[in-house]
Amino acid sequence: MKQDNLIHPPPPVMTAAEAESPESWGFRDTRFAFTEDGVVTMLGNRYELSGKKLARLLPWICEVLQVEVDPRDLHRSSYPTAIPEAIESKPFLEAISVFLQPDQLDRDGEVRLRHGHGQTQEEVFAIKYACLGRIPDLTVHPHSDEQVAKLVEAAKEHNVVLIPFGGGTNVTDALRCPEGERRMIVSADMRRMNRIRWIDKENMMACIEAGAVGRHLVAQLAEHGLTMGHEPDSVEFSTLGGWIATNASGMKKNRYGNIEDLVVDLSVATADGRLAHLNTAPRESIGSDLRRLIFGSEGTLGIITSAVVKLFPLPEVQKYGSIIFPSYEDGYRFMRDMAHAGAIPASVRLVDNLQFQFGQTLKPAAQGLAAWKSRLEKFFVLSVKGFNPGRMVALTLVFEGTRNEVARQQREVYHIAAGHGGMKAGSENGRRGYQLTYSIAYIRDFLLNYYIIAESFETSCAWSDALAIDANVKRILYAEYEKRGLPGKPFITSRITQVYRTGVAIYFYFGFYYKGVENPSQVYLELETIARHEILRWGGSLSHHHGVGKIRRAFLPEIMSQTGLKWKQEIKRGLDPQNIFGAGNQNL
Repeated sequence: MKQDNLIHPPPPVMTAAEAESPESWGFRDTRFAFTEDGVVTMLGNRYELSGKKLARLLPWICEVLQVEVDPRDLHRSSYPTAIPEAIESKPFLEAISVFLQPDQLDRDGEVRLRHGHGQTQEEVFAIKYACLGRIPDLTVHPHSDEQVAKLVEAAKEHNVVLIPFGGGTNVTDALRCPEGERRMIVSADMRRMNRIRWIDKENMMACIEAGAVGRHLVAQLAEHGLTMGHEPDSVEFSTLGGWIATNASGMKKNRYGNIEDLVVDLSVATADGRLAHLNTAPRESIGSDLRRLIFGSEGTLGIITSAVVKLFPLPEVQKYGSIIFPSYEDGYRFMRDMAHAGAIPASVRLVDNLQFQFGQTLKPAAQGLAAWKSRLEKFFVLSVKGFNPGRMVALTLVFEGTRNEVARQQREVYHIAAGHGGMKAGSENGRRGYQLTYSIAYIRDFLLNYYIIAESFETSCAWSDALAIDANVKRILYAEYEKRGLPGKPFITSRITQVYRTGVAIYFYFGFYYKGVENPSQVYLELETIARHEILRWGGSLSHHHGVGKIRRAFLPEIMSQTGLKWKQEIKRGLDPQNIFGAGNQNL
């Protein structure tokens, strides 16, 4: 690789406006709230929904859950809940003070609390209303590979636990500290290692530090006419190192690939030294590729410090689209035929009827000509085309590529859709549906303030199993909810988010009204566990992209042979015999 051809971008500039909330999802300046007249609105100015009044949202929620949600009846947060006293190893602190500056060490209780959790409902409920329990005793902010290596050496020498921290967006309990751990626990926050070290436009690669946040990567690469193409739902806050550690998938994986397809090389600080290759080639056949052990390792084998990734030119054309189908089954069959025809857009997502209705409540009331047009469209869809509002579903599309590629994909996709009763619903609905991904992430924490607990879980499965899994998970959750005599009705919805030639990824959302329910967070976990058993019983995977962490580790014996479990344990013991990377994920 010719060094004189490389581009060296400056580090991203972090501003005060980017401050994140310590107790809820997202930016500190953005949240949903009730107006004085009891209408939901989104505060701030970052998103398309910001400042809009969503008059239909609360009535719809009450109707679906069959409860009355009173904006004045607030379940007030007690954040920050109890913060335990830190355990300290003085010899370790003396050792790291030699190579870390005082501003790289943070003992603040709320900072420690934030580094001890991700974004599961259980963790968020605990920091607001209960107690998280064991948390890191110290947060450190390394600046370089050398500092990370020295940090690992000091942890080995003084028997201290290290837990890597990226964006803190995981939904697997991966950051929760083992309750019985009596050693000092240190959270290694990688976000100061956030530079694009170099861009090689000739070979279409970049070397990027592991703490680089998705939103900065997208913006910086775009300045050079490039993209990595990896956009998970959490792209605004998650990091490159986190994507690798969880084996992540992005919304545009159809065009660019999942994270394992995009990483050419990586560097990891392990308990046994640095794991890396001395050169970077498109492909190698050199025996077992030990770097692949790091994908999905969830912080148990080392700290990822950087990666070399593939790059793509920014697409010549980006177009949005949407299609409505008479039923979920029609939309499913369209997606299957589209995948087998090889005409898959960069992103294609199908939501069920309940989620389609939810999306409609997030549309501000139309005025004037827009309102007249909306009524006309509704009349045409329901009265002329005969779509049933209680069954119809929606699909959003993102096409990217050259002008010819996009035009060809559009022709093929809409032709296949027509064969399944699909009807074009416009580019604006597609654009809006895609962008809503970022703003609706805030709704879960808003509703928690009003006694509604909710979370997502996902799976991947073969085409032949998808409809059965979807139907049976919903059926068993409804039945178990009723059996337990819980309030009202639960909210259970799904969408197909990723398409493969052999199958799909299904994303479920589940929530319920919990006022008067004892320990609602635990009740939710019990119900999700029942749903997960049903998924596995019908042939679904344990996870598609969220990972295992601690929340799903008990299921590993159901999906792995004894030999597989043994190998995982032996790899951990061989590479980290002291359990320095002691997050406790995956039963390790």
